[in-house]
Amino acid sequence: MNETEFLEFIRQKGIELYRDMPWRRDTRPYYVLVSELMLQQTQVDRVVPKFSAFIEQFPDETTLANASLGDVLRMWSGLGYNRRAKFLHEAAKKIATEHAGKFPKTYEAILALPGVGQSTAGAITAYAFNQPVVFIETNVRTVYFHHFFNDEVQISDSELKMLLEKTIDKQHPREFYWALMDYGTWLKKNHLSYLEKSKHYKKQSPLKGSIREVRGQILRLLTEKQIDMQKIAVYFKDDDRFEPALKGLIRDGLVQENGTSFHLTK
Repeated sequence: MNETEFLEFIRQKGIELYRDMPWRRDTRPYYVLVSELMLQQTQVDRVVPKFSAFIEQFPDETTLANASLGDVLRMWSGLGYNRRAKFLHEAAKKIATEHAGKFPKTYEAILALPGVGQSTAGAITAYAFNQPVVFIETNVRTVYFHHFFNDEVQISDSELKMLLEKTIDKQHPREFYWALMDYGTWLKKNHLSYLEKSKHYKKQSPLKGSIREVRGQILRLLTEKQIDMQKIAVYFKDDDRFEPALKGLIRDGLVQENGTSFHLTK
């Protein structure tokens, strides 16, 4: 399959496998930012209802910037990786203070937002502004490994980027990447991903039994009310993950200590 044939193939897959999502129906940059941070290590089916509830509560950057972190964490509850909520809150504040409440339009300015790495900045630039920027993420790897790297291992993202630059649909980059996302998802569901070929891919560690699991449990308790040290310790009696989990939440700025009690950061 040459580059022209591949592009036509991806266009057809995009039509066949298109998945309707609220951030595709409305591609305003704020919506794309929220969806991209939510989608980091979380499946689409879990994100959709959370995204809709979040947008209803915080419909724009200014509303989110003016909210307390505690309120943001309450709306985020259930998605996990709660630092993403803090990053999103900080990004909204930066947009409000440094960009006069208007979402930045350049890749470099988007990349400078808290919690936004190269992949997320590329996704926002492509989806919100329909610009043919090259970025690599899991589904992109999945598709290109399947079609162009059948026998190779330890494939670097720089190799992928060179190929992506040759095959990207420069006229319709937004739809092109949507097609890659949906096709990549289909390949993974059919056990055709081969992500172990990537030099950079790291498998997500299990939630069960991890410190991350206890971090989420602590945050869920604190979304209801402030809790004193003795009471919160009772919930995690004999669990040696409790202390490092709590210390990590405080260090990350998600939880604050007030004397002998704890509460979500305001």
